[in-house]
Amino acid sequence: MSEEITDVVDSLDQTAGDAEEIASDKVADLVEYIVCGLVTNEEAVSLDVTDSDGSALIEVSCAEEDAGRIIGRRGRTIKAIRTLARALGSRVGTSVEVEVLG
Repeated sequence: MSEEITDVVDSLDQTAGDAEEIASDKVADLVEYIVCGLVTNEEAVSLDVTDSDGSALIEVSCAEEDAGRIIGRRGRTIKAIRTLARALGSRVGTSVEVEVLG
């Protein structure tokens, strides 16, 4: 799976356009890719991206029964998702926060 994530990040790096808008879109695409791989009801997943000066807030909405899958035991899964999102965010020049709304 890590090879697939690397491919997604590499393809996102090749996207051109407005740096600030695209930066949060790249991170949101990565988060959506990871979350959709975890949940059972992909149609219920939606992301709300709020951009501010140099930062982005990504709120993940999902079905209630899938919230636990995204959060994981002791929050390990969401912590890993946040780590990946922040790493890509720093790579494209924005700080990122990810929140789960069940």
